[in-house]
Amino acid sequence: MSPLRRHRWFLAAAGIIVSFAAVSLTAHKSLGLTAFADLFGLAVMLGPAAVMLGNAFRRPTQERGFWGLMAFGFALWTCNQAAWAYCELIQRQPIPDPYFFDIILFFHVVPMIGAVAWRPDLKKEPGRIYLSLLNFLMLLGWWVFLYAFLVFPHQYVALNLKRYDVLYDRLFLLENAALLLVLGFGVLTSSRGWRRFYLHFFLASLVYGVSSQFLDRAVVNGSYYSGSLYDVPFIGSVVWMAAAALSARDWDLQSAESKLPSRWRKIIPQLAMLAILSLPVLGLWAARFHHSAPASRGFRIFAVLVAMLLLGAFAFLGQYLQDQALMRLLQESRRGYENQMRLQNQLVQKEKLASLGTLVAGAAREIDSPLNAILSHSEHLWGQERLSPEQNTLLRKIVTQAQRTRDLVANLLSFAQQTPGEKALVDLSTLLARARQMLESRYPGGKIQIEISVAAGLPRVRGNPNQLFQAFVEIIENALDALQEIGGGLLTITAEQRGGEAVLQFSDSGPGIREPQRVFDPFYTTKAVGKGTGLGLSAVYGVIQEHSGQITCQNKPEGGALFIVRLPLAAEAAVRVAGAAGN
Repeated sequence: MSPLRRHRWFLAAAGIIVSFAAVSLTAHKSLGLTAFADLFGLAVMLGPAAVMLGNAFRRPTQERGFWGLMAFGFALWTCNQAAWAYCELIQRQPIPDPYFFDIILFFHVVPMIGAVAWRPDLKKEPGRIYLSLLNFLMLLGWWVFLYAFLVFPHQYVALNLKRYDVLYDRLFLLENAALLLVLGFGVLTSSRGWRRFYLHFFLASLVYGVSSQFLDRAVVNGSYYSGSLYDVPFIGSVVWMAAAALSARDWDLQSAESKLPSRWRKIIPQLAMLAILSLPVLGLWAARFHHSAPASRGFRIFAVLVAMLLLGAFAFLGQYLQDQALMRLLQESRRGYENQMRLQNQLVQKEKLASLGTLVAGAAREIDSPLNAILSHSEHLWGQERLSPEQNTLLRKIVTQAQRTRDLVANLLSFAQQTPGEKALVDLSTLLARARQMLESRYPGGKIQIEISVAAGLPRVRGNPNQLFQAFVEIIENALDALQEIGGGLLTITAEQRGGEAVLQFSDSGPGIREPQRVFDPFYTTKAVGKGTGLGLSAVYGVIQEHSGQITCQNKPEGGALFIVRLPLAAEAAVRVAGAAGN
């Protein structure tokens, strides 16, 4: 981009300033010059207000609060200029002193201070926008109080024109100094495009702040008239701000992470606390030590009480928002910690199963060879007729234990040699119904009941039906064994969709599990010797993991165990569900 195009808005601003200065130098005090100055000033004021408002809609969300507050400040400024033009051109009267729109002129700086304090150049955490808005409201409330406490009594309660002019000018000077202070801080602590914008706005505000003091003196002395040279710096500062706002659209206004030391971040809360603590002091001063008319004293005390109530409510609300943000942060930290622990446990479990599978496979093969020899020789020996009854009994025990050992070896090999099977779309309700039908017949008598509740329209999952069926059978069988130990009970199985997952819950009314955190560990079992190897739920864990799901176990507060299985929905089902939700 050429230098002429890059600085086109500032060149246009310089042309406007030169044109206005030429008219001010060549024209004499007249109604025509007054009309030109007032209407020209009104047009100049509308320009930056429209530019700021346009930026509020065009710029990213992070900046909208900044540009919105700037537009609000310029809108107040424009209202004051319009009132000035109406008084001089329509009513053909000099500007009254005091004037109601002096209040509007005073408060137009407050949104600008709030905009810069918004710091759009710094990235904000979720929830910080509300705190920034609250800080602006506290800032506005504080300046309203200062104006009501210092200036308003001399303006409307007990008119004192001399004191009004002095206090208004001093407070207005203090307000402009506060704007320059936050702009200067922004220049020092920002970078790139934002630093450039803050610098231009700082210099323009400095010109306006200094020139406004000379203009106010001229108004008091009677040497000011609309269109005089006193208006040139005013027009220049306004068009300078407008040029900076227009040029900012081409600058790299990027939000960055805050690198401010913690002590600087605490300035606004500390100033807010200082402002609240100063209210009782000012109220005491007004009531006991300030010699003014009773009406003014009463009004000041009333202003202090209202400000204490208002700022106190803002402080309470700010603390409440910070507490809520802290609670959200703690909850997110807790969820993050729980997720990390769950992932860590899953990783450890998978590594444990993988290592154990290799070990078990080798050990089972080594055991299988001598075991076959024991069974073969035992059967050969059993076929001989010369064995005594006692020997025959002992041999039968050897064969029985050997066969039991062979079954254990077969289970070990089955556990160690789990391989992913072919996957297809699986209807979970069908698998659960088959599992119940197969297992209910093993527990006759009606003391144990199984209830299944599957949500209507539950999408399918992609998996191996045989592996998932065996996993469900293992979970249900463990629950039924626990219910049988206490003489009966109820097993409730539910299946529903939550987001992109199918969630199955196996809830029984049994005694619960002694150590639910160990239930998926290989060889961990609470059953009697000979009734379980402790590998069933470990195999279930491996199947669910292989299907990209999760399985957890816990004891319910009212008693009984609860197994929760989460399986991702098939991609086709997930897309169909998302489409239905969109419609």
